[in-house]
Amino acid sequence: MANSTTNYYPNYDIDVWLRTCEQEITEPIKGTTTGTIPSWLNGSLFRNGPGAIKVGNDSFEHAFDGSALLHRFRISDGNVTYQCRFLQSEELKRNRAANRIVVTNFGTRGVPEPCRTIFHRVAAVFDPKLEPADNSLTSIFPFGDEIYALTENPVIHRVNPETLDTEGRVSVNDYVPIIVHQTAHPHIMSDGTVYNLALSLYPSGPYHSIVKFPVGSALSSSSMFEQATIVGQIPARWPLHPSYMHTFGITDQFFLIIEQPLNISLTGMVAAKLKNDPLMTCFKWYQNETTRINLISRQTGQLVHKFFSEALFYFHIINQYEFCDHVIVDICSYPDGDIVNCMYIKAMKDMQQNPDYASAFKSKPVRFVLPLKPDRTCDSLIQLQGTKAEACYLPNGEIFVKPEALSDLSCETPRINYDNYLGKEYKYFYAIGTDIDSNTPGAIIKVDTVTKTRRIWYEKNCFPSEPIFVPSPDCQFEDDGIVLAVLVWGKNDSNRVGLLVLDARTMKEVGRVEFKTPGPAPKCIHGWFFPQQAN
Repeated sequence: MANSTTNYYPNYDIDVWLRTCEQEITEPIKGTTTGTIPSWLNGSLFRNGPGAIKVGNDSFEHAFDGSALLHRFRISDGNVTYQCRFLQSEELKRNRAANRIVVTNFGTRGVPEPCRTIFHRVAAVFDPKLEPADNSLTSIFPFGDEIYALTENPVIHRVNPETLDTEGRVSVNDYVPIIVHQTAHPHIMSDGTVYNLALSLYPSGPYHSIVKFPVGSALSSSSMFEQATIVGQIPARWPLHPSYMHTFGITDQFFLIIEQPLNISLTGMVAAKLKNDPLMTCFKWYQNETTRINLISRQTGQLVHKFFSEALFYFHIINQYEFCDHVIVDICSYPDGDIVNCMYIKAMKDMQQNPDYASAFKSKPVRFVLPLKPDRTCDSLIQLQGTKAEACYLPNGEIFVKPEALSDLSCETPRINYDNYLGKEYKYFYAIGTDIDSNTPGAIIKVDTVTKTRRIWYEKNCFPSEPIFVPSPDCQFEDDGIVLAVLVWGKNDSNRVGLLVLDARTMKEVGRVEFKTPGPAPKCIHGWFFPQQAN
């Protein structure tokens, strides 16, 4: 047994995830600038993530339950301001009114409200707008000319881009037949069209559905929701316990849906509602199952190719593209779903005394190569040079694929030059290093997927969030731009937040702005950069 004073990860401070914002910053504040903020960089970086792990004397039990805190860094002519506000979800309002946790969420059981019957709870399984657990803490995305905060259910929140006020609550299932789950990572196309992956339920069983939100002539988000349609579907591989999915992929011809063996029990969800149990009790990992990679035609909406791999867990697909009758799929891959359990607050607080904790965070970037026209007469089904990925036929005629490694570093929250390379052949991605047992935990990394080399930016006791690539105004090559990341600091340096600007080509620091905050600054998860619109 480890000594209670043992610190297995002396360079990592998990407390950056366990902070509670004690005071909102409603009016933008100025910070201290070092280096240079490029004069062409004008717009706002919005971020989202858990901002409080306590309500009154109660504490949330899972990191994915913390009350959503929205952040804005406004950048104009080399100057940066910062503000943050809590998302005014129904969950937050009910919890604050009771001064305790009364809404059961992903990993936390709430104290039942007297007026909320079993029938209310069960009805919310099939009609998400009735569900008070609407804590949109994961991401923030544009729908037309408006900004929305999302998590993994069909209820999203409109946010004022200037004040961060919560201005509306939209139940996407009012417009398309989806239930329970949609990803927190829609894809935004160059014309503003939005696609997302959600779960639909029919008498024949659950389906994984691709939902399209077309751009109206006035770029109105309301018209996008009203015109939303399902443009592709596949029946869930496991009808009673469909796969959990945090992201999906898109190429010129295909939608990409990866059904991993971390599943959500539909019958378990009904039972959980009856017993007021958290959603996490409905998750189960099936180690002996395979992972199925599905390609759905964007033209017909039908499944046209499927491939199988060993069991893996993933949150994020890095990118995907078509090349010479193959589809290339890059993902951050875990060997199992234990990372979700490791985000329980107790496990996080005990991590320094757990020698196995770091292993759960080792998400490796890997590449699958999917042959679209496999030739049985060839020695290899993959007819591309320079890849170590493999594909072979199984006795049942299905194709089994094995990935190649893109880097020896573990990483998460990957981003690319999204505006120009989504679904296209690409070379670089940027991410946060997750080797918390290393000398550089939380480093920002840049991986060259062709040469398998990497560059890193690291500062001791500093913990960046997801790096976001912003292309230069006249972007000439893939890494012609800058990388933005929000910084927080560990140990006793909690009342500080910063915006970091890196040269995307060299990964050298260009400049930063640091802000003193009136209380602890929590770490955020995902964000989006909204460039300032030309007059």
